Amino acid sequence: MGRKKLLWLALIGIIGLTTLSACGKSASSSGKLADKQVLNWDESSELPTMNISTATDTISFDMLNNTNEGLYRIGKNSKIEPGIATATKISNKGLKYTFTLRKNAKWSNGQKVTAHDFVYSWRRTVTPSTGAEYAYLFDGIKNADAIVAGKKAPTSLGIKADGNYKLIVTLEKHVPYFKLLMGFPVFFPQNKTTVTKYGSKYGTASKYSVYDGPFVMKGWTGSNLNWSLKKNQDYWDKKNVKLNQINFKVNKSTSTSYNLYQSGKLDETLLDAEQAKQLANSKEFTPRKESRISYLEFNQTQKNFQNKKIREAISLAINRQQLVKKVLGDGSTTAPGIVSRGLASYQGKDFATAAKTSAGISYDKDQAKKLWKEGLQELGVKKLDFTLLADDTDIAKSVSEYIQSQIEENLPGANVTVSNVPFKTRLTRSENGNFEVVLSGWGADFSDPITFLQLFTSDNAYNDGKWKNEHYDQLIKSSGTADATNKAQRWQDLVQAAKILMKDQGVAPLYQQTQATLVKPKVKGVIYNSAGVSFNFKNAYLSK
Repeated sequence: MGRKKLLWLALIGIIGLTTLSACGKSASSSGKLADKQVLNWDESSELPTMNISTATDTISFDMLNNTNEGLYRIGKNSKIEPGIATATKISNKGLKYTFTLRKNAKWSNGQKVTAHDFVYSWRRTVTPSTGAEYAYLFDGIKNADAIVAGKKAPTSLGIKADGNYKLIVTLEKHVPYFKLLMGFPVFFPQNKTTVTKYGSKYGTASKYSVYDGPFVMKGWTGSNLNWSLKKNQDYWDKKNVKLNQINFKVNKSTSTSYNLYQSGKLDETLLDAEQAKQLANSKEFTPRKESRISYLEFNQTQKNFQNKKIREAISLAINRQQLVKKVLGDGSTTAPGIVSRGLASYQGKDFATAAKTSAGISYDKDQAKKLWKEGLQELGVKKLDFTLLADDTDIAKSVSEYIQSQIEENLPGANVTVSNVPFKTRLTRSENGNFEVVLSGWGADFSDPITFLQLFTSDNAYNDGKWKNEHYDQLIKSSGTADATNKAQRWQDLVQAAKILMKDQGVAPLYQQTQATLVKPKVKGVIYNSAGVSFNFKNAYLSK
């Protein structure tokens, strides 16, 4: 999810956002609320963590976003809405933010939410020993980079509490998207009492967590496939929370979830390709266009995948048009590159169009065979066996099996073993470099190309394949420093970087995802964003 920098366009509104329906307040005033406010929601994978500092995935962020709250909430059309902060003052040419916090915000353990909780949380996240992969998002906050690098103490971070209800943040450079970041879970407060009490268990089960948002979590053991969010009676804005409970159930088979949906046990279900084709005309059919790219990542610490021709051959062997039409069939489109379509534009031109090259995303069997043969010769081998790592959902299984067949069919001497594992396992193995080729994906955290491009700098924690390019690194650095306030030059930096990544086949983009779903007509007010955290259930409700 799906995590980065810059965004002059974000305050105008994130591109590609949709809402499933209207807000809850109008329903309550018109008497249309159903008697039973219990929503039953489908999930495709298990929940990895509720640790704010170390969460990295869309499911964890969805749960954190609905059980916790930061300075702001991100609402419909990416509008910044009140959270813990009631007022914001910006001074010193945009380098100093002073937040006034509400005095009626409480944790579910009864303690008040204060400025000290934000200071503690941010320091904890940037402390190297915490192992927070998202710590790089703090880039721009005073001393953050030096702290993450182990060169300065976490106490030197540019955040301080002035009493309990005033928070001061100091930046060391202009961060145009700063307010949007404040609505992202990694910047939420953490309750020191709870973190200290549970230690390594913190965030590993619902009973080892504490909440300051619209809902509290119940019934999650850390490994089970169902849990619930219940209305938080201590939440400062509980009067606008209509749902009493949301039940989440993990169904790795869309056939199972569809049957549960049909029998009334689920109010929403994901659909596979065949289901999407059959149900596309249903009034309940709800396609969710995502700012998400699925791609192959090569482990470039291994000799075989340090060979550019091998990487290019694998990419060229895959017919992406057939993949999206025949295998997915859910409205997903071929990847334009590593940055999704519709995410950001400059002077009327979409970034994906500006950065598009034929390199890195094309299908050419003959060229694939040629490069494959040359690559094998350079490696001194006649065949190559490797394992493709992927999730164990129905969709991931279908995609990985298709990729396996394309590679083995088009590249003589290639033998691909598919390993489908639980989402949580795939994340861990990717982070640890325990893979050869992995079917991965990234969803934009906000509406700017850097949300994808910063992933592949040589020092980024999410660069699981360890691809390196000095020119690329310099362009990304310049876009956030020397060229940060020059829109035209910064845009060119990012366009050039995207082209370098594709021409070197650093990764192999496959498709931009559209998730086909069915949603019951009675479900209202669920906000879905294509960039950032996907779901906001605060104002959701069930109508009669």
